[in-house]
Amino acid sequence: QVQLVESGGGLVQPGGSLRLSCVASGTIFNIYAMAWYRQAPGKQRELVATMPNGGSTNYADSVKGRFTISRDNAKNTVYLQMNSLQPEDTAVYSCYVALGVMDYIRGRGYWGQGTQVTVSS
Repeated sequence: QVQLVESGGGLVQPGGSLRLSCVASGTIFNIYAMAWYRQAPGKQRELVATMPNGGSTNYADSVKGRFTISRDNAKNTVYLQMNSLQPEDTAVYSCYVALGVMDYIRGRGYWGQGTQVTVSS
């Protein structure tokens, strides 16, 4: 089993920044992909950014140039640096970890509990 714990959410003014962290623990030999998703009230969950091990990093169009995903494999940790935050970025942000490439393709990874990000003046 794998457990994911996120931190770093909170309330920030428009134009501000936040850095989210997600630490994976448990029986882990390798992590293929780490990603961040978000879900705003009344909306479907959407992919924010994904970072496969050795693969291309991908971002949602709405966050390109503002958000940066990174990972520290030695610490089994993924980060999301969010700059120039806007009210439309308000959502619950959850991290997602897939141990293998087939787990990633088939959506058989692990989810964190989510952390609230609120952008408001």
